[in-house]
Amino acid sequence: MTSPTDRSTFPVDPAAPPWDGNPSLRVLVLSGSSRSGSVNVRLATLVAEMVVQAGAIADLATLGEFAMPPFDGDAEAEQGPPPGATALSARIDAAQALVIASPEYNASMPGVVKNAIDWVSRLRPQPFKDKQALLVSASPSLVGGNRGLWALRVPLEHLGARVYPDMFSLAMAHQAFTDEGALTDPGLGERLGSTIESFLALVEADIRYLSLRHCWYEFLGDRTDAPVTARAQE
Repeated sequence: MTSPTDRSTFPVDPAAPPWDGNPSLRVLVLSGSSRSGSVNVRLATLVAEMVVQAGAIADLATLGEFAMPPFDGDAEAEQGPPPGATALSARIDAAQALVIASPEYNASMPGVVKNAIDWVSRLRPQPFKDKQALLVSASPSLVGGNRGLWALRVPLEHLGARVYPDMFSLAMAHQAFTDEGALTDPGLGERLGSTIESFLALVEADIRYLSLRHCWYEFLGDRTDAPVTARAQE
């Protein structure tokens, strides 16, 4: 009996790059905070380390690297998107997956995170579409910023991102890190590592292996003659 993790047992997508055993998945790990000492920067840094340990390539960044004014339709029409939005879009597009470590402001996502999404969504091709995404958060609160992640899922999923069902929220984050940047609770560290490994396995499967083929019907009795594709986008 072959192992379910043996790549030879899966039909490989002909369009996928050849597998040579080297790291092939590039993951943009983006902190939604740039504040000095931010617990979300620390969490993003830890996630990036775990991504590398799992055999992928981590591109670590903070939102502060991509300066963007508040979204303004008139400014967009006159000047186009700001350079920060263009640069962030390119970094998202260059990665096969996206991890966002987002703070929670007033039970929602920070305005700068939403503003970045709004600007980047105006670019074509729109880079969030079909992008696998994992959401994590850290907060001094007892809920770890989880409410903000539920708000963040909405615009990302609206734009076509495939947001991983499991999310990771680190409560009491100001006390949760060792001096070396690991988590003081071994159980939480194990859970975060397991979440990242499972997420990366899904990303690789989406990129490298053919999915089930099916057509999407809008309502009962609807039919379409659109061609069926491996990614089942119809």
